[in-house]
Amino acid sequence: MRYIIIGAGAVGATIGGRLAQAGKEVVLVARGEHAEALRADGLRLTTAEGTRVHRLPVVTGPADAGRLRRDDVLLLTVKTQGAVAALDAWGDAEVAGGGTAAQRLPVFCLQNGVEGERIALRRFSRVHGVCVGLPSTFLRPGIVSALCAPLTGVLHLGLAAGGSDALCRAVAADLTAAGFGAPVVEDVMRWKYAKLLSNLGNAIQATTGPEAAPAKRALLGRAVREAEAVYAAAGIAYASAAEEAEARDGKAEQPAGVRGGSSWQSLARGTGSIEADYLNGEISLLGRLHGVATPVNDVLRHAANIFARKGLPPGAMSVEDLTALADEATARAAG
Repeated sequence: MRYIIIGAGAVGATIGGRLAQAGKEVVLVARGEHAEALRADGLRLTTAEGTRVHRLPVVTGPADAGRLRRDDVLLLTVKTQGAVAALDAWGDAEVAGGGTAAQRLPVFCLQNGVEGERIALRRFSRVHGVCVGLPSTFLRPGIVSALCAPLTGVLHLGLAAGGSDALCRAVAADLTAAGFGAPVVEDVMRWKYAKLLSNLGNAIQATTGPEAAPAKRALLGRAVREAEAVYAAAGIAYASAAEEAEARDGKAEQPAGVRGGSSWQSLARGTGSIEADYLNGEISLLGRLHGVATPVNDVLRHAANIFARKGLPPGAMSVEDLTALADEATARAAG
């Protein structure tokens, strides 16, 4: 199989580099200065094992890639807000032997949240979900770090519509050889709904900074309680904290002092967009559909989006001010 990494940022470049190191064929898809740096200097990837430079094929889109092969596997690693454009572009790409990528090739969705698979299923006939446990950092073109050990990360794989197949197991075997934990599960979306609970704190970290503090934990707890109420009203199952601990603890430990997560990095790089609509916004959506108030998640989504659209630096807001906004919204929701 050849792996085409659509969105070679923190997660995508880490997976691509590790797969290439394990002898797998990899193509990186990137844009702008990042693509230029990857072509000129290679991918500089730092893991717990040290730093390696991977010189891999780099394309900016399907037009650069030529006709796709029947053994290509698409790993969609752009954030959810970029998924529609990426899937539309790659879905129409021609595949050797006839048909398009959307008709013939599998796509694995590695986004936070749960909407990426739904977006893909509207376009692609073969869609797999991946629950990503891979803390990684991408702040400068061509340079990525992922410092967890002893495994670089844990990636749960399964069919987006439920179940698993031989391709899941083949990809899992390649990921395992590349230094990841890669459990194949029959209920991958159940794992992704569980991870969404922790991702509700991305907006807090992005707006108030990555440093831990009791007030931040308290605000995240309120957002998670709203989400749990929404899940109960919607009848959504999710993996328990004990299951998540058993799957990950001791397998991919992150060292102290690592910088902020994906939303914080979006603001630090000044991308102009952030994934809050598909994290806190997912809870807001479900709450409105099922009659459950979600004022804290509403505030977190709104604040993160303001930061992204106005180009504000990460951490420019105090947690006290953010909490005060959540308090006001909660009081209004209570009537």
